[in-house]
Amino acid sequence: MKGLAMHVRPRRFARTTLLAGALVAVAAGCGSTSTTSSGSTTTDAVSASTSTTTDAVSTSTSTSASTSTSASTPSGTTSTEAGLKKAGWSSGVTLTYGDGYVHYASNGIPDHDRQKEYALPNTGVMVPGAATAHAAADPTVAQTYDFKIPTNPTKATTTTSASLGTIGVMISGAALFNPYEGDGSTVATASNFTVKNSAGQDVAFLDSCSGHPTPMGQYHYHALPACVTATVDTASGPSHLIGVAFDGFPIYGDRDVDGRKITASQLDKCNGITSATPEFPNGIYHYVLLDTADSTSSIKCFSGQVDASLTQMAGMARG
Repeated sequence: MKGLAMHVRPRRFARTTLLAGALVAVAAGCGSTSTTSSGSTTTDAVSASTSTTTDAVSTSTSTSASTSTSASTPSGTTSTEAGLKKAGWSSGVTLTYGDGYVHYASNGIPDHDRQKEYALPNTGVMVPGAATAHAAADPTVAQTYDFKIPTNPTKATTTTSASLGTIGVMISGAALFNPYEGDGSTVATASNFTVKNSAGQDVAFLDSCSGHPTPMGQYHYHALPACVTATVDTASGPSHLIGVAFDGFPIYGDRDVDGRKITASQLDKCNGITSATPEFPNGIYHYVLLDTADSTSSIKCFSGQVDASLTQMAGMARG
């Protein structure tokens, strides 16, 4: 994972054709939102019927993310619409604004290169269509993302634990998960081991973009996705907006507005911080993804208000 960050001149995602035979380095074990036999997933960030399932390696649906405790007192709302419109969204993402929400639509397949193998960590673990336990075709399939996310996010009086499954969406068109695998306790980046593919090469558990698909086909990230930040950031400049969490607060990479590296010690327990960003020069609360081998890699809890119907159905704890 370390040292894989790429930096190029800022640009928007180019439309690419994803071949049906593309493969990716992953391992079974991630929690995911429920997926139909055709790979369709529909969730509404403010009102939805959503269930949470686990991957083939785990039968647990519990979440070990941080439980809710006191957070900042609500201090009004900040509109994110103007900032979201400045971001470098993939050509495969459709955004519609209105009534205090952004309607995010995507097929969930990221608009960037992925690795060539689908790796399974445990002998005997299989996914649909797999020929052997350690050599499987990439299960990634198109999803039907239909999320309605508030553009006037408000800090809550208590935090809400980030469930297994989708907790936010990225400019690449793919989903963001919390730091944990499907057992709710294994940190994905800490367990980024390798296995041998059919050619005898080492294949990573997570790919070079800190992501992989679930065995049901939902591609997602667990940490800072270098291949996503590379499309909008420069080597020494600030991080630009790369996504939005379900509570409506934006998601960024690990550099501040002056290009300085952000560390976990600067963030709150949800991986959040209030500061200026390129899209919000007057400052905004936002989440930061890190390239770390621990649970600070992704969002562990929501600092903002999240619709109760979503949090209850997703099995989140609220304190």
